[in-house]
Amino acid sequence: MSKSLRFSGTCPAVVLSLVLGWSLPLPAFAQIPAPLEAGTTNSNYYLGPGDEFQLTVLDYPEFTGTHVILPDGTITLPLIGKVTATDRSVEQLTQELRGRLRSYLKNPAVTIAMTKLRSMSINVAGEVQRPGPIQLASLTTGNNTTGTNPTNNRIPTVSAAILQAGGVTRNADIRNVILKRYSPTGNGSPITINLWEALWSEDAPRDLMLRDGDSIYVPTLPDGETIDRRMIARSSVAPQTVRVRVVGEVKTPGEVEVSPNSSISSAIAKAGGPTDKAKLSKVEFVRLNDEGRVENQTLDVSNLTDEYQIQEGDVIFVPKSNTDSIIDFAGRVLSPLNSLFRLLGF
Repeated sequence: MSKSLRFSGTCPAVVLSLVLGWSLPLPAFAQIPAPLEAGTTNSNYYLGPGDEFQLTVLDYPEFTGTHVILPDGTITLPLIGKVTATDRSVEQLTQELRGRLRSYLKNPAVTIAMTKLRSMSINVAGEVQRPGPIQLASLTTGNNTTGTNPTNNRIPTVSAAILQAGGVTRNADIRNVILKRYSPTGNGSPITINLWEALWSEDAPRDLMLRDGDSIYVPTLPDGETIDRRMIARSSVAPQTVRVRVVGEVKTPGEVEVSPNSSISSAIAKAGGPTDKAKLSKVEFVRLNDEGRVENQTLDVSNLTDEYQIQEGDVIFVPKSNTDSIIDFAGRVLSPLNSLFRLLGF
């Protein structure tokens, strides 16, 4: 965050009780392969069950048509029968089919164009909000962008996978994200990705496209090193929302979801705003730090503006003003007396 928080003092019992049990979630790009656009081929993409492609054998329509790779990893063609397609690149499968068709055709001209990519299973670990396996949607061809079945032309990339895993945590070192490529032989080389450079450099390379079975690891920032968290909070790899608890003199107290670059004032506004009894000059801001210790700071947000950046798990306590407390106490004491006086005719 751009402004350093310095917490001091002991958390009041009323505020501390609110956070007990509150749990927090947990070099430049290498050579980048061109994205596999629908209708094209890419030697870095391995075919698998669910992939769909258009096979064309020039002048032989009986072999031409759309094929979907079956769960057993095969396709079936006339005369040839079953052909294993899984764990092969488009070029490799093209060569395989061309070789088999030579037994029946003279110099067959074979081309394969992808029409739909299967959903991909990617593992995302490390400093993300929801680590574990995720599913990324497939790529579809066509020009339909309206109606009940709009075309999805999104390409599964590293940043898309991180966002699907909830986005990075505040401790993420996005300068050294590790991508381990899937390989049928199991010897895929890891690639180090500098996502930080992609946030500010106008010459940043394009996002890496993923393969089914790839693994992504987002490491933790080394001790003593910092990254501008406000810039990360506005980026495409940040979580869409973070959860904070706003209690006390707000109109709708409880847990609220705000964008990760929100301020304390924004969280109060999300909770319906302060009541007319709120004492905004003495707002308690409570945070559970990385060492598991509760820290708090008293803030003045009377103008409903501040420069502090909310984090997942923060607690904001808006107290009642002393004047209102005295008036409330007097009202509770005098109300029964007023009723008695009216009954007695005073």
